[in-house]
Amino acid sequence: MTKRHQSKNREEIKMSRKTRSAATRRKFLRGAAVATAATVAAPTIVSAQGPISMRWQSTWPSKDIFHEYALDYAKKVNDMTGGDLKIEVLPAGAVVPAFGLLEAVSKGTLDGGHGVLVYHYGKQTALALWGSGPGYAMDANMLLAWHKYGGGKELLVKLYDSIGAQVVSFLYGPMPTQPLGWFKKPMAKLDDFKGLKFRTVGISIDVFQALGAAVNALPGGEIVAAMDRGLLDAAEFNNATSDRVLGFADVSKVCMLQSFHQNAEQFEIMFNKAKYDALPDKIKSIIAHATDAASADMSWKAIDRYSKDYEELQAKDKVKFYKTPDAVLKRQLEVYDEVVKKKAAENALFKEILESQIAFARRTTQWEQDTVVNRRMAYEHYFGPNGVAKKT
Repeated sequence: MTKRHQSKNREEIKMSRKTRSAATRRKFLRGAAVATAATVAAPTIVSAQGPISMRWQSTWPSKDIFHEYALDYAKKVNDMTGGDLKIEVLPAGAVVPAFGLLEAVSKGTLDGGHGVLVYHYGKQTALALWGSGPGYAMDANMLLAWHKYGGGKELLVKLYDSIGAQVVSFLYGPMPTQPLGWFKKPMAKLDDFKGLKFRTVGISIDVFQALGAAVNALPGGEIVAAMDRGLLDAAEFNNATSDRVLGFADVSKVCMLQSFHQNAEQFEIMFNKAKYDALPDKIKSIIAHATDAASADMSWKAIDRYSKDYEELQAKDKVKFYKTPDAVLKRQLEVYDEVVKKKAAENALFKEILESQIAFARRTTQWEQDTVVNRRMAYEHYFGPNGVAKKT
């Protein structure tokens, strides 16, 4: 082979190498461009999906502290999810009446809601066992302990399944013992209930009827107007703050404190089941922890706000508070026992829930009564007639 041919072959080899190298570079660049495009596009896809939005309704008027609790809960969840879940909470009546919340959430008309189980009493009487009654000497926090650790949660799932309710329920927010109610005059004896047009809800309907009252079950936002129009002679709702802001002091100046009719109650957070089941596991976990956090925060806020409004009702609104007579309290317990015995005989699930509560209460109230000191002595020591910390 001549030198000229050898040189030509070397040039062809170099050109072939350059061609292959260029082709490789083009292929790499095309792949990199595709990868870069995919990287750039991925956040766009996530952004397009956006946060999960839910429209809720509470069973409370917008001015009630209970609706404030609902807004507090939604904010905790919204903040803890970093905006991945956005819950908007509307007040009672915005979409459905207060007593229509369960059906609306179950059907998906609403994605969720904030209320109480006793408002669903008409759907299944056993629902009222989570708040309507003496709690077998448990307070609301102990009743929540039964719900979370004593089998109540599983029984509530079973109960909702029995009526075909497509909801996921979380209970939270232990309430202090509720007043007997607002009256035209102090309730001095049992006979004072006879013929009284009275508002209450849940099993308390049956209890007060047995005491002789003519009972009308109304949502919280409708009570004061009914009293003002004479449709009610008396009513109970919940606490000093709610009662003050809803205007009870405008239609009555007498409030009876202490009662067993709703000694242990809590709030309910309710999700439409399909909507909840579709949530990522991370958000479900946040919801569970947010519920516990909201429960503690709500109970602390209640202590602060209720005590302030209790003072304001007396100082500014000139309301007189009276302790419910022991004879009324004792009769409430006796009547409650008669009512639940009858309902348990008619409803197997009611009986199962009742027995579960009693078993838990028997153990935990014994522990509480033996362990927790009666703070009345300390109160009298500091704030009684000769209390060392009494205001001068």
